[in-house]
Order: sequence, then C-alpha cells, then structure tokens
Amino acid sequence: MKFTKMHGLGNDFILVDAITEQIKEDYSHLSRKICDRHFGIGADGLILVLPSEKEDIKMRIFNPDGSEPEMCGNGLRCFAKFVYEKGIVSKKIMTVETLAGTMIPELILDNNKVINIKVDMGQPILERSLIPMLGNSGQVIEETIIVEGKEFKVTAVSMGNPHCIIFVPDINEIDIYKWGPLVESHELFPNKTNVEFVQIINEEKVIMRVWERGAGITNACGTGACATLVAANLSGKTSKKAEVQLLGGSLYIEWLLNGHVLMTGSATNVFQGEYL
Repeated sequence: MKFTKMHGLGNDFILVDAITEQIKEDYSHLSRKICDRHFGIGADGLILVLPSEKEDIKMRIFNPDGSEPEMCGNGLRCFAKFVYEKGIVSKKIMTVETLAGTMIPELILDNNKVINIKVDMGQPILERSLIPMLGNSGQVIEETIIVEGKEFKVTAVSMGNPHCIIFVPDINEIDIYKWGPLVESHELFPNKTNVEFVQIINEEKVIMRVWERGAGITNACGTGACATLVAANLSGKTSKKAEVQLLGGSLYIEWLLNGHVLMTGSATNVFQGEYL
C-alpha cells in the first residue's frame, strides 16, 4: 500500500489514496497498526482519500487508538495539499466531505507550489447539548467542573468535534499528562472531548497545548486552535482574530462576522513509501 507521510505543524499523518489503493483491512484496525511509532510507520492519525457523492472529495481520519473523529484541522490542510499535488482534485478551492460536514480549504500558491492552506471551518457549535456536554441548556463559558477534587473553569466549543478549553496563568505549570486524560473522559462529556490548555499573551496572541481525544498530546490541533480563539473571544480575553502558538508552530485564526471560523497554516510533505 503506497502512502505519503505529512505533518501540519508537527501533527503528523499517514495519507493514503483509498480510491486507487485496494485496502481490504478494516480501517480502524489498520490505523492502530500503521500509526504505531515502534511497529508501524508512526503518526497521530491515518487519513484516507475517498470519493464523495456530494462534494469534490471525501476525507476520513482514524486515530492511533482506532477511533474515528469527526474532523481534524491539521489533517484537513494536509489532505487538501495531498489531493491537489496528486492531481486527484484540480481546484484551488475545494469542497471536502467529512463527518463534521462540508469543509472548504483554499490553497495559497507561490509559483504553483502550495505554501499555505486557508480553511473555512464553518460555524462553531456553542449549545451545550450539541457539543455534546451534559447539563442545563445554553453556552458553557468558564463554567466550574470538578476533576479528581480539583476545580477547572471550562469553556466548551464544538468545531464538528468536541473541545474543552481551560485558561491557565502559565502553560508550563500545568501537568497535561495528568489532567488531559482525566478531563477528556470526564462524565460530563458523553463522547469524550479534546482538551486545550491556553495561556493568554495579549488580545491577538495565545499559547495553546492540547490533549487530543484518542491521541494524547500532539504538536498541534487545528480544530482546537479554532475552538480556542472562539472560547477566548467569548470570555473577553482576545479579539476575533489571533495567532495561536502551538508546540509545532503557529496557526492564524479569524472568527468572521458571518459566524464562520477561518484557519490558515502550513502542511508539509515528509516522505513517501510503501507499507508492506
């Protein structure tokens, strides 16, 4: 099976053209094997290119634990660059079918080379029950929850997948390995949740670290960066446009007047190979 290894700010993926490659193995089982960093290729996720009956192309992504998230912002940027450079989709602005709905990435070119990808991530979902999070109806903005006896003020946002944003004074003082998985699997989140710990630098810059549902700590999370900007703005901490600094680099997020969130960032080819 031929594959391409790519990353978006260090959030790395194995991309496979499942239109031409005949994959007989269950996708979930394949992902667990191929994403293993010791016995497989190693990645934060397996991304499959599939035909779509309603959009230009379809993307499915599977986590290292075999679960299938609704969406992945960094993965979507890699996906868009991959299908364009492989000639699968020739449009610079394309529609991509995902479990979170239709996403619209726009390729930014220089001498016909993809240098950045801007993605319309759609409108954030703020109603608690739709994120989903248990409790009374309405938005969740800096609401106190108890985790192993410790209080956290959380803001919940869905970008097609659930996010729990926690603002902290110093990002280096939080034990993400301890609190990330505990918040991820908290009983208030029936489908579990991604967890973002965020330090505010100023109105146009924040630092974010993420514990991804089904993957653990990753170098970047595109939907998490979008959810972070929305949460920070709702909490009065930033403007509607900010740089989100991640372990792997920065994403530039803007919450437009029409309610849609734009994400701009890079995607990088690493190597190609054949999985035996």
